[in-house]
Amino acid sequence: MSEAAHGIDRSGGRDVAPGYDLEDGKNRPARFRSYVIGLALAAGLTIATFWAAQTDLIYQPAVPAALVTLAVAQMGIHLVFFLHITTGPENTNNVLALAFGLLIVGLVVLGSLWIMAHLNHMIVSMDELMRMQ
Repeated sequence: MSEAAHGIDRSGGRDVAPGYDLEDGKNRPARFRSYVIGLALAAGLTIATFWAAQTDLIYQPAVPAALVTLAVAQMGIHLVFFLHITTGPENTNNVLALAFGLLIVGLVVLGSLWIMAHLNHMIVSMDELMRMQ
């Protein structure tokens, strides 16, 4: 596919995805603007997270869901604006590496939780241990 089909305009950098990297050095102001926008969004989400954790305006049982939503949004901001993970064809390896990393982290976390739950289930209580002696 051509670059025009992907919405890429190499002349002015106005129609470029936030993480798209151009080969020439003409796009430095657009890149800087992308980083500043990402920084502003990340800072705004951080402030919103602290606000959501401390306010009484959110129904208290819904606060964890709000925090998880804000955390996922912040991860998305970091992936797009700082790590330059986009859906372009040149980022396929980056997306696959990210997916593999998430798979490994998920396996480690879930495996650790499974092992700890199993150990907790099989542990001998102190009363039973004292009766054995």
